[in-house]
Amino acid sequence: MDVHLVDGTYELFRHFFAVPTHRDDEGHEVGAVRAVVGSVLRMLEEGATHVGVATDHVIESFRNDRWPGYKTSAGVPEELLAQFEPLEDALRLLGVAVWPMVELEADDALASAAVVAAEDPRVEQVLVCSPDKDLAQCVSGGKVVQVDRRRGTTFDETGVAERFGVGPESIPDYLALVGDSADGFPGLPGWGARSAATVLARYGHLERIPALADRWDVPVRGAARLASTLVEQRERAMLFRDLATLRTTAAVGTVDDWRWSGPARELAAWARQVDAPGLAERADRLAAERG
Repeated sequence: MDVHLVDGTYELFRHFFAVPTHRDDEGHEVGAVRAVVGSVLRMLEEGATHVGVATDHVIESFRNDRWPGYKTSAGVPEELLAQFEPLEDALRLLGVAVWPMVELEADDALASAAVVAAEDPRVEQVLVCSPDKDLAQCVSGGKVVQVDRRRGTTFDETGVAERFGVGPESIPDYLALVGDSADGFPGLPGWGARSAATVLARYGHLERIPALADRWDVPVRGAARLASTLVEQRERAMLFRDLATLRTTAAVGTVDDWRWSGPARELAAWARQVDAPGLAERADRLAAERG
């Protein structure tokens, strides 16, 4: 079997800015919710059997206590934030596993589920459906892969190395050096994608990088300045790496918990409320086909 792990936060943001607005019978904006439910249903129609969706029920997490500039809900449209809980409810009615994160983040839930799935001998492949850079650290060989559904691209371990210049195990170190604007931490001054990839491809992790540039055995422009910066800001680099390191302790259940067995009866009423009865009809038809 294959397991599909979906970044619900990414999907909600993506569809919010891509689809027309639509209000339900009570006047609430539900355009993005309808679109995400339709997208997950299409995944099931294309053959997915075990599906889990992670969301940032609360945008802020424990990482905000570690770094004051870490991403928050500030600036996020209210009509987008208001669709997280309705999305979670709708996905449950569709019959897929949902992991709403509060202290941890959606990416932590996906990383946790990837570990659980990878350890299950029945699982042939784990597809982490999100383009987020930090999720590349979850990739393992060809069993755990990262999928960008919008672009139709899949990255196995070789693909991650081609994309970033480092393997999955070095992604947190890489992000510590170059920063992650989406998550709100800047990296170290002077360090860019090329220099970080070159050095980490040789040394793997921050603590293995020699303090003196003349001991580096890879050619890097401005090596002396970069080495000095890393020495001077090592504590900050380690903090950024910790921010970028996904936790794998989220309570996500077992692979069997993620098996889709059909929608709840209440899905039909929800679909009528959001003026999308076809979603419930498709889900019922698919459940009947699968027996």
